[in-house]
Amino acid sequence: MDTPFALSDVKCIKRITVGNIDPNSPMTDEKKEEQIKKLNDYLNGYPKGKLIGKDVSFGIFQVGEHQLTMQSTTYHIGFPREVQ
Repeated sequence: MDTPFALSDVKCIKRITVGNIDPNSPMTDEKKEEQIKKLNDYLNGYPKGKLIGKDVSFGIFQVGEHQLTMQSTTYHIGFPREVQ
């Protein structure tokens, strides 16, 4: 069973961004999978991090006659001590 988690226990915060809102550098599937793997490592590895917040960004771009919507999510992971 998990021990209780309080924000006062957080000594280190890592930010992981999944996605991209830059239409000039489209994201490959490999890069997105790499970002998701790093997020999962922080949430399931040692020391185990806790999700303490997230920011969602999006951009809407007009490309010719088409509208392009791109999104990225930045996850804030809190740790009880410094991680590499």
